[in-house]
Amino acid sequence: MIIDIIKILIPAFATFMIGILITPAITNFLYKNKMWKKKAGKVDMEGKETTVFNSLHKDREVNTPRMGGVVIWLSAFIVMSIIWIISKVFPGEITQKLDFVSRNQTWIPVATLLIGALTGLVDDFFEIKKGNGGLSLKKRLLIVGTVALLVSLWFFFKLSIASIGLPFIDDLFIGWLIIPLFIIVTLGIYSGGVIDGIDGLAGGIFGIIFLSYAGLAFYQQQFDLAAFCAAISGGLLAFLWYNIPPARFYMSETGSMALTITLAVVAFMTDSLGEGYGLIVLPIIAFPLVLTTASVIIQVLSKKFRGGKKVFLSAPIHHHFEAIGWPAYKVTMRYWIVGVMCAILGLIIGLLG
Repeated sequence: MIIDIIKILIPAFATFMIGILITPAITNFLYKNKMWKKKAGKVDMEGKETTVFNSLHKDREVNTPRMGGVVIWLSAFIVMSIIWIISKVFPGEITQKLDFVSRNQTWIPVATLLIGALTGLVDDFFEIKKGNGGLSLKKRLLIVGTVALLVSLWFFFKLSIASIGLPFIDDLFIGWLIIPLFIIVTLGIYSGGVIDGIDGLAGGIFGIIFLSYAGLAFYQQQFDLAAFCAAISGGLLAFLWYNIPPARFYMSETGSMALTITLAVVAFMTDSLGEGYGLIVLPIIAFPLVLTTASVIIQVLSKKFRGGKKVFLSAPIHHHFEAIGWPAYKVTMRYWIVGVMCAILGLIIGLLG
């Protein structure tokens, strides 16, 4: 048991330290090459200027680099690689035990993290260099949906996953419907990536979420998966060190796409596959992401069916709180508090169910 606990703690600590060490070089590169938007402001889904958001954020968008999410996934990959190499060069009971790159638990989430990271990196590059808004929403949704489809097919046909865990009662068998459910959940969580809108907000929330799933995976004795989630959390803390106000850089798509796609995979892996309830507690543990997506949907529907009338001064809802006068740091810290309490509630249900 002690070695299993250490197996979780080492990646978390190591990715934090690696992230802290590599960030100065990444920051210098981003600022030297002016890796930020060349035009301030943004438009909504109808192509109209978002006046409230622009009045709050436009000045910061043109002098703060994007691509900060590189710190998160790169530090995680470095640590995974170092531990894997050590286990191969110095094979032994302890080194092999500490290696958490395994086919049955981490190959899929590692792959989705890499795919999301590189796709997001391309989107950020076009956003910065071409000034055309990056990859279109349709293209990004297509990529995310395709990844989700491929993973869901693997779950259904190779791993024989055809049910979802329900606390306190028997699992719910849904058969092949696990495939569309997987796609819908992944797209839904991906949409929550727009929470990356205030300094420190996304980093803190994602850190809380992945730590929670590290706990769930550990409880299910999926120690490799738990170590993987802990490694991501360590990278997120390193990112957060430099992203708290005033942010040195933004997470942007290379971070948010990688994290959201991977989170959906982790939720399914800690569900019936791990004889747990990782999926049903996802809306609870990731409530800040759900709230963010819901606020955008409500705003869009309201403007469409109520003659342009808005429910929120600005969407997502964290910008609404800014618009009514909350300082950005207050919004961020209150989100963190809500995130922690939701994580605790989700863990209670996930562990006791």
